[in-house]
Amino acid sequence: MFFTFLWHAPPMTSLREHYESATRELSAPFAIVDMAAFRANAADIARRAAGTPVRVVSKSLRCRHLLREALSLPGFAGVMAFTLPEALWLAGDPAGPVSDDILVAYPTADTRALGELAADPRGRERITLMVDSTAHLDLIAAAADPRHPIKVCIDVDTSWQPLGPRLRIGAYRSPVRTPAQAAALARAITARPGLRLDGIMAYEAQIAGVGDAPPDRPLYGRTLRWVQDRSRLELARRRAAIVRAVRAVADVRFVNGGGTGSVHTTRRERAVTEVAAGSGFYQPRLFDHYTGFSGRPAALFALPVVRRPGPGAATVLGGGYLASGPPDAGRLPQPYLPEGLSFSPTEGAGEVQTPLLGAAADRLAVGDLVWMRHAKAGELCERFGVLHLVEEAEAGGVTAVPTYRGEGKAFL
Repeated sequence: MFFTFLWHAPPMTSLREHYESATRELSAPFAIVDMAAFRANAADIARRAAGTPVRVVSKSLRCRHLLREALSLPGFAGVMAFTLPEALWLAGDPAGPVSDDILVAYPTADTRALGELAADPRGRERITLMVDSTAHLDLIAAAADPRHPIKVCIDVDTSWQPLGPRLRIGAYRSPVRTPAQAAALARAITARPGLRLDGIMAYEAQIAGVGDAPPDRPLYGRTLRWVQDRSRLELARRRAAIVRAVRAVADVRFVNGGGTGSVHTTRRERAVTEVAAGSGFYQPRLFDHYTGFSGRPAALFALPVVRRPGPGAATVLGGGYLASGPPDAGRLPQPYLPEGLSFSPTEGAGEVQTPLLGAAADRLAVGDLVWMRHAKAGELCERFGVLHLVEEAEAGGVTAVPTYRGEGKAFL
């Protein structure tokens, strides 16, 4: 059973007028977060989680202010960070830690940061590292003091392999796939005095991060939903068996699963104690095509029109903010407001200028704004030092908050 969150946004024309009124004192390019949309998206994530705690994924927000905002809302607890230096920064904020429960989602080979963690009592208490091999354990143990162990979490491969390794549907992540492999790694962890087993993570990227209703491709969508359903069933059984096998070795504090696109299904598994979500707060364009939920675009960037090269064409400054992943048109940003603009097929989104085509271009003058959406969530924050927060009833401008980049932090 799928759930759809219905939200009633103002018409696009009035939405554009609202944004431009709120940001009239700003010089483009700049980025905004519509806080009414941000909170509505958060409420839907929490509703779909139905009481299961949601860990906030920092790579999708990349802004300490908005991480704190998300964690202040009902249903959210803990942060999923992407690097150990980032986790140390979040845990050691002089104004108080962003969270006292930070799971680093990816393994680290940063020996300097490991040494810093081992020497930091607050960091050791607040941060859990990801591992999927004894090589990771050796690196961490070399830095750890056996009297003050470092917490670790076992990462589990969630790919669906209906014909064995020859056919892999899912991300290339952990080599730990079976209950026996997970239990063996758990035993290797408990055998090292400097480590403490804290949790298990199994992120099903092929379900949570792939929209199951691709536009104009109904047959592919039906096939994709069939594959995701089979993958979901296989993983639920295997995840439960892995959790039993690991807990036979040592207890764990948490079992993490899911992502924005699978919160409502992953939370049903009895073995799962928490889910994760990040992209759903901003609702980037890659998350527009899911049958299980419908979010509201919250993170946008505004580009100024700087040329009118001819009828049906307007050129904006910059715009080539491409998303990571396989190189295809889906990684381009989306011209959002005004409606009816598209990229030139020969130029796309450019480094210093982007021509936009369509009848709507004839209603634009030099100095007007075009509002764009990034294909992914947090990557937008690598382009801007500040996010301007637009409230529903804005008076007297907007609130500016720094992104990670704006605070001088570039973790990847």
